[in-house]
Amino acid sequence: MHAQTAPAPSAGLPREAPVRVCLVGIGGFGERHLENIRRLEEEGGVRLVAAVDRRVDDGALGPQVPMFADLEQLRSAGLDVDVVVVSTPIDTHFDLALAALDLGADILLEKPPVANLEQFGRLLAAAEDAGRLVQVGFQSLGSHALELIDRLLESGEIGRLRAVGATGLWSRDTDYFTRSPWAGRRRIGGVDVVDGVVTNPLAHAVMTALRIAGARTAEDVSQLRTELYRANAIESDDTSVVQVRTAAGVPVTCALTLCADEQQDPFITIDGTEGQAVLHYTRDELTVSGPGGTRTITSGRTNLLENLVDARRNGTALLCPLAATGAFMRVLDAVRTAPDPVPIAPEHVRWHEEGGARRAVLPGVEDWAARAVKAQSGFAGLGAPWADPAPAGERFAVAGHEVARVRTGEEIAPTSSPRPFLHPVRTLGGVIVTGQQPSDHVWHLGVSTALQDVDGLNFWGGRTYTREDQRYVWRRDHGHVVRVAALATDARLDEELSWLGPDGSAVLAEQRRWTFRPVAEHAWELGLRFRLSPAGDHPVRLGSPGSNGRAGGGYGGFFWRLPDCADADVFTADAAGEDAVHGSVSPWLAFSAEFSGRPATLVLRHGGPSADPWFVRVSGYPGVGLALAWDSPVTTTPEAPVERAVHVLVVDGRLDTARVQALLDGAAESPDA
Repeated sequence: MHAQTAPAPSAGLPREAPVRVCLVGIGGFGERHLENIRRLEEEGGVRLVAAVDRRVDDGALGPQVPMFADLEQLRSAGLDVDVVVVSTPIDTHFDLALAALDLGADILLEKPPVANLEQFGRLLAAAEDAGRLVQVGFQSLGSHALELIDRLLESGEIGRLRAVGATGLWSRDTDYFTRSPWAGRRRIGGVDVVDGVVTNPLAHAVMTALRIAGARTAEDVSQLRTELYRANAIESDDTSVVQVRTAAGVPVTCALTLCADEQQDPFITIDGTEGQAVLHYTRDELTVSGPGGTRTITSGRTNLLENLVDARRNGTALLCPLAATGAFMRVLDAVRTAPDPVPIAPEHVRWHEEGGARRAVLPGVEDWAARAVKAQSGFAGLGAPWADPAPAGERFAVAGHEVARVRTGEEIAPTSSPRPFLHPVRTLGGVIVTGQQPSDHVWHLGVSTALQDVDGLNFWGGRTYTREDQRYVWRRDHGHVVRVAALATDARLDEELSWLGPDGSAVLAEQRRWTFRPVAEHAWELGLRFRLSPAGDHPVRLGSPGSNGRAGGGYGGFFWRLPDCADADVFTADAAGEDAVHGSVSPWLAFSAEFSGRPATLVLRHGGPSADPWFVRVSGYPGVGLALAWDSPVTTTPEAPVERAVHVLVVDGRLDTARVQALLDGAAESPDA
């Protein structure tokens, strides 16, 4: 890795007649604006001629800077100003901006620009009618790294833009939420305030991610979903996920919290089809990883007030004009109109006390945020313990214990090939033995049927292994599976499913039967029988990476993703170890391990005459399956559909070969399996 530094911008502004500036709001963040204005005064670019604050103190800014209680008083005093900098609470922005336009001034308006979309539309129209400039104070948009990212994507160095993520892991104590009357509030006296992690403290992360994804105007947003939580005793959200899909189809996922264990710099992840870039926007640092290696670039930044002054003088384009915050305002309005944030139960919150300050911490929120961005998912969909439950269907119960739950898959990202699946699956003793959307393969979904090659379409998720490229490549080829009908009984679930291509057309019809029954005091059996038929009159070819030339990569069909585990043993009746059992065709296979410190074993056996090889992973990740198309494709026709069956014993405790065989011998065949 080597570092580069982009050329620095020329210092200061041209020495012309200073632009007359009025600062509205001299406390709080206004102090930062005051410091910046004073810096530019020394360079001769601007002159602070007035200030407005509710706490009028004529001596606060020196004898040459009169202070007023409001902009109307400034007007009455006959004082001319060129630029008004507004740094006041969110709910005051709209009225102050209109008043500044009425003065004939251009505006630097702190973020977020206004408190709702209706105000945004009115202010946009008012600025256009007045012919004035309105710059919004998203300082990160002054970073020259954004230009570097634009060129990076145009050059194709990291391929086609696939997804953008924003990760914000901040830590704030309770004093942060009592620093002002509007802090932590959604509204006051019926007036929108819209404070919260998404719209205020980490709004730069959201805005920067949208900008990189090409979402500037409100029309650039085609889909939008929010998931809001709070660990603190406030009205607004302190831990949230925002999911946006742009009009161009780029997914943007923002996972943000003020309850991290330690404060970290926020960052934007730019995923391409051939590489990745990561922008730490607070320090203007961009790390690019692609086929050519990894490099880090530290860029400069243009100050937004300087940019506004330059736009007045020379017609330079604004870096963050009001119109370009329309997509962000769509997000803000979605937060504003969403139900109140879900309180996080006290048992999931750890309180830290340091130097008299008290702050809430959500243990593990860093990992949940990373998974959310990578999987393009909400906390609920991933199963965060403090989140709302994800959309679910039937629950399988054995001997009075819930042992599995059907997930609809509707919340899964398109590139993970959404499909119904089982998760969590548990032993009778409560040990969870399925994993869902782990960081290593976010398209792995508990227990399901999935195939990577269905007449050239990917119903597995992730990259596609192609014979032409002889490698995995990102393609726009992902299908999804939806349920058409279902019939449930106490021990069985019958489903009819439709496999739909990217254009929504049906490719396959699946008939699926799940069965579940007790086998022993410490074991139960899950059965699956599925039939894949063409949705039309023509044969459909079913393949895998293995059938497309990747040796040993014949996964597809039935697949069981396990959670992280320790001390894993995988064995059959006559072989042991991943290398020995992977690709074997023995009648049964066992996977025994410690899951979060608790022992459990899966015993899989064929449920029909087919002898598909076992697909096994232990070292890279824990997973097992039956490879329907191990090294050559299988064709399904209307006359001869492909049918497979498998039975899985889910057992508390560790088993060896002898105990597996004894359990299998004692398990009577289910007449329905």
